[in-house]
Amino acid sequence: MSFEELLDQAGGLGRFQIFQLVLFCITNILTYPHIVLENFTAATPDHRCWVQILDNDTVSGNVTRTLSQDALLRISIPLDSNLKPEKCRRFILPQWQLLHLNETVTNTAEPDTEPCVDGWVYDRSYFPSTIITEWDLVCESQSLKSVVQTLFMTGSLLGSLIYSPLSDRFGRKVVYQWCLLQLGIVDTAAAFAPTFLIYCILRFWAGLNIMTITINSFSLMSEWTISKRKSVGVVLMMSSYSIGQMFLGGLAFAIRNWHTLHLAVSVPLFVLLFPSRKLVESFRWLIVRNQLEKGVKELRRVAHINGKKNAEETLTIENVLDAVHTKPSIFQLFHAPKALNVIRCLFSFHFRFSSAVSFYGLVLNLQHLGSNIFMFQVLFGAITLTARFVSLWTLNYMGLRTNQILFSFLAGVSILVNTFLPQEMQILRVVLATLGIGCVSAASTGSTLHQIELLPTVFRSTLGGIISGFHRIGAIVAPLLMILLGYSLHLPWIIYGVITLLAGLVILPLPETRNQNHQLPDSPQDIENGGKGSRKTEQEDTSIKVTHF
Repeated sequence: MSFEELLDQAGGLGRFQIFQLVLFCITNILTYPHIVLENFTAATPDHRCWVQILDNDTVSGNVTRTLSQDALLRISIPLDSNLKPEKCRRFILPQWQLLHLNETVTNTAEPDTEPCVDGWVYDRSYFPSTIITEWDLVCESQSLKSVVQTLFMTGSLLGSLIYSPLSDRFGRKVVYQWCLLQLGIVDTAAAFAPTFLIYCILRFWAGLNIMTITINSFSLMSEWTISKRKSVGVVLMMSSYSIGQMFLGGLAFAIRNWHTLHLAVSVPLFVLLFPSRKLVESFRWLIVRNQLEKGVKELRRVAHINGKKNAEETLTIENVLDAVHTKPSIFQLFHAPKALNVIRCLFSFHFRFSSAVSFYGLVLNLQHLGSNIFMFQVLFGAITLTARFVSLWTLNYMGLRTNQILFSFLAGVSILVNTFLPQEMQILRVVLATLGIGCVSAASTGSTLHQIELLPTVFRSTLGGIISGFHRIGAIVAPLLMILLGYSLHLPWIIYGVITLLAGLVILPLPETRNQNHQLPDSPQDIENGGKGSRKTEQEDTSIKVTHF
């Protein structure tokens, strides 16, 4: 009896699958904000140098008392090229003569200025406290914000490479719960970090867990769901990330203090540990790992939850023997011609890398679009949510490959056009940015479905971790590219756009799985058999249901 038939006997879409999907969606809503948390906890407010005659309440004197704040600011802080007070320099001595000059005249006497040796004064009207104001990460230290984001993404890369093989060895459920617990602990601790170094270490540690939670939840969902419903489950889970974006935007609007915001998204993770105990280990993984008795036990447990009667009679060890594979080596993937489909999937790292660069380049730099980052966070969440379902709908007509190529092209064009629009065309720039992020999300949805269809169960977490690793590399590169703003204001965005345009080309060698009689492969042998498995029952069945998208 094939895996698909075993799952159908236990209930391929019943109460258990619904519970599992709801739990994973809620978890995603609460875990995704940890990825883009620095949009708000590391928001950079307007700032200027601290100056004694303006900011020291103990300074007295008739002259300073009679002057307005604007006048004191004018003689203390030079103007930049936009005739606004400099953020990182001040006059060494008050420039009283400027009070008698036309205000449009700028001070070009560089020798009269110095860095902000006494600290900064911040505009706290939007954010009373961020890690920027906590540790003065401005001016010469402004790149440290990108360092925090890069460390988190680096942690997510290493985490996917470390925990994914452990998931294939010890099971999806136990590693999923362990990473969920770690994420709650370290990001709760990050809210109380006494120094910037400790904060960076804790955020790196948090990153180690985030991708494993994502990969294992997708593995458990796909391996407990019948093929024809799998695409809907994937899209719903990916849509929960979009809801998480909107949730973070609303939460950050209500909670402006970075310590409290950190706690608000971290403490609820401990509550999720209790319902996660009701999850069931993947029976596909158990059977492939030759744990027959436990696999049958879990199948019967799910059948009981789904209200299936006579499960003990139909779900027996004898019936699952045909589904058992000899434990293969991952190197077998390189020997058989059709198994090169998996190798091609690994070579599609460029697509995952490129989509991550453009996606995180947009969502991690909301302040480059405008001042209302709360609205942009919610707007991006809404557009990505819509894009997930648009992608699901278009898959019915164009297939997985065309879907990824088309949306990658549209995303690249949107980013490049937006790069050269003047700042005054704010509405059009926001429209193109949301279009770009929506197209990247739609392409990523097709890529995730394609990946599940191509990877065998026995190596799904390992290979998924490797492919996700390329995605994480792109996420690491995205904030680092913003350092190039010091050379050109357009250069990072040009790179985002070009790399997204090229991303779709690597999809061409991959096989199309839509309407190809393709069931979820469980071993390298299944890939050789066109994804339909080598079981006698399947060979005799001429009316096998196909995967619908």
